[in-house]
Amino acid sequence: MKLILLGAAGSGKGTMAKKISADFKVPQISTGDMFREIAKQGGTLGEKVKKLMASGSLIPNEITFEVLKKRLEKDDCKNGFILDGFPRSLDQAEMLKNVTDVDAVISIELPFSELEKRLVNRRICSFCGDIDNVSYEGYTGDCRKCGKKLFQRDDDKPEAIKNRLEVYKKSVTPLINFYGDKVMTVSSAGSPEETYAPVKTFLSKLEAKA
Repeated sequence: MKLILLGAAGSGKGTMAKKISADFKVPQISTGDMFREIAKQGGTLGEKVKKLMASGSLIPNEITFEVLKKRLEKDDCKNGFILDGFPRSLDQAEMLKNVTDVDAVISIELPFSELEKRLVNRRICSFCGDIDNVSYEGYTGDCRKCGKKLFQRDDDKPEAIKNRLEVYKKSVTPLINFYGDKVMTVSSAGSPEETYAPVKTFLSKLEAKA
């Protein structure tokens, strides 16, 4: 099963991808995670990626696609994958089409006012990658999984958030039109479980037809 997840930053794409990956046994491929790792490694490319991410700007297509293409060639993608963060433009969708088809696109929607609240309060564990939020009950500033200190990513700060959401708004409608009847839209206004339930039903039916 080859899937794409569409959704603005803070919409719950990462959480959704993890649930789908566990239930349908396909790897989650997050371009954001791959680029954060490249940024950590430093060097010319790492520094360039770090600056672009901090400003909320998109990584150039040629860099994004080369990184993604190498990942899709790995053995664990033979039975499918979940793309989280790619494509983000029509150009990227065309690039992907030349390499592989996709079975379905899940578009996760939430008003931008709510997305801004989620993102500015989001905190990440630098050790295990778990996500928490300062507005959640029981938040202490320490990771609930491993106990390490949480931090705020540069691209989760107010100015970068506004830029990221504007970039997303401009790109998502053409993508939804491009994929047409392959798109399933779901609201993430409820809990992660409530958001995932109809998606799981949809994908189970899709898998049964394969």
